Amino acid sequence: MEPLAITWFVIIAVLWIGFIVLEGFDLGVGMRMLFASRDERERRVMLNTIGPVWDGNEVWLITAGAGMFAAFPEWYASLFSTLYVPLTIALVGLILRAVSIEWRGKVHTARWRGAWTAGIGLGSLIAAFCIGAMLALTSLGLPIDGNGDRVGGPFAWLGWPAIVGGLAVVGFSLAHSATFLALKADGPVRERSARFAATWAPLCLLPAAAWAIWVQLEHGGNPLAWVLIGLAVVALVLGWVQARARREGLAFTGYAAFGLFGVAAIFAGMFPRLLPSTVDAAFDLTLANAANSPYTLGVMTVITAISLPIILAYQAWSYWVFRKRVTPGMIPDAHIVLPAILRDKEAAAPRR
Repeated sequence: MEPLAITWFVIIAVLWIGFIVLEGFDLGVGMRMLFASRDERERRVMLNTIGPVWDGNEVWLITAGAGMFAAFPEWYASLFSTLYVPLTIALVGLILRAVSIEWRGKVHTARWRGAWTAGIGLGSLIAAFCIGAMLALTSLGLPIDGNGDRVGGPFAWLGWPAIVGGLAVVGFSLAHSATFLALKADGPVRERSARFAATWAPLCLLPAAAWAIWVQLEHGGNPLAWVLIGLAVVALVLGWVQARARREGLAFTGYAAFGLFGVAAIFAGMFPRLLPSTVDAAFDLTLANAANSPYTLGVMTVITAISLPIILAYQAWSYWVFRKRVTPGMIPDAHIVLPAILRDKEAAAPRR
């Protein structure tokens, strides 16, 4: 098997791990704005915890997709053409969330803020579920033929693997965001999130554990994958213990490590498959039949070796700069900015 193909399988796995772990708490904070806040100031505290980093974290998703396209074009083509419907829905969710974050503070009315808060929460939920469903399907299989084309209608992908994968990413995002808010926020948001992380968060992670074990049972598993699952379980227990002890940094690290080891176990379990076929195992896409040419992979490797450390260093620096907690006292009162024409009329109006 071509060593560069294996290298790029590992790189793509790392990119998806980065997306799940980093964008996971972003999506979870968006979902928690729907039910875990009591007033406008709390919602603004939650939103400000992810304000400096949420759009940078989305780059991991773009890079993972681009890496699949460049390194394994047949994998990219078969997966995204077969899953055109959930992919489109996921993009709509991401766009809705981004627009809602940008527009929420533009008008100072309860109806306006409420509508865009709902957009943030629903967009985050839709994106998390659909991306989880697509990742689960690429690890557990899709109905594709020998040409990599879908067999069946546009919803042939919809089944238990998609549901479990969707719930896994949604559940992980909720649990991970609880430890993130306990670490990054203060006041009532911190207390409420810490209680959630210490009580309900482990239950939210059960679909992710089921997905990882399902992949091993489906593909026969391998020792590395089972070791990674064991590490994920240890990380979950340690994170839960630290959450109950209110050691918020260690709790966040434990739940993040659960996501890291869990996704790594899924990719290790499906290796060397890229997209199993539920029609016939002979139609599986693997590293051997879906990789790009060695020359292309070689050029990509050189570029990645130069650019990836720079990207990682910059993102680490941005997290360091915005490392302090967001407290309710840091949130100023909302104010109305009048358009210029109204300011001119107000200035010209006679004083009484």
